[in-house]
Amino acid sequence: MTTVQLRKHINQRLKSLSADRLRAAYHFIEYLKENEEDPATLELLSIKGFRSALTRAERQAASGKTVPIGKVRRNV
Repeated sequence: MTTVQLRKHINQRLKSLSADRLRAAYHFIEYLKENEEDPATLELLSIKGFRSALTRAERQAASGKTVPIGKVRRNV
């Protein structure tokens, strides 16, 4: 599928989304754009295992499985 065809298909799909889903799609596209342009992000994502560790950490934070900053060792 060419880029032009892909854009056409994406636009067709976007037209059928609810306002909430369209907002989520917008935020996801913004996320992709920021990561594509940021060299520091690209460098981090190139580290083996970083993406899976980041995903795991995001899930833990979302579920409240975090450690208060006061309990983190200062010499680490």
